[in-house]
Amino acid sequence: MSKADTYKTVESQILAVLEGEENITACMATVSCLLAQTFPSVFFWTGFYVVVPEKADELVVGPYQGTLGCLRIPFGRGVCGTAAADRETQIVPDVHAIANHIACDSRTKSEIVVPVFDHAENLIGVLDIDSEELDSFDDVDRFWLEKIVQQVFATP
Repeated sequence: MSKADTYKTVESQILAVLEGEENITACMATVSCLLAQTFPSVFFWTGFYVVVPEKADELVVGPYQGTLGCLRIPFGRGVCGTAAADRETQIVPDVHAIANHIACDSRTKSEIVVPVFDHAENLIGVLDIDSEELDSFDDVDRFWLEKIVQQVFATP
């Protein structure tokens, strides 16, 4: 099965499980769980950092699967903070090659971070996925992860 086919399958599972669910925490927990279970040999850390309502330029760790995550990340710092500040997906083939990487776990070698928006296009967080291997993420991951978060969080 191709990676795209695997994403298509997990997308349908996520949407089926979350049908009618409106609680953001429940949705984030389900998405991170099902993605981590679908790609266990690649996804080392899978989860969300959410925008802090009272401090709109900071992310705080949300639901995730994996080792201990960073608790707070300022916008513009690290891959997650950059994705939040720029509002664009970040794919980093080698996290050790970028100057502002935040090493929450030294085993992380590559990363993809997808901004998450609500139906009014407000940034509510980022989906962060780390891998212990270099160059684990590509445009197939970008396409499907952006599609999944859009369907779960931005569709009214």
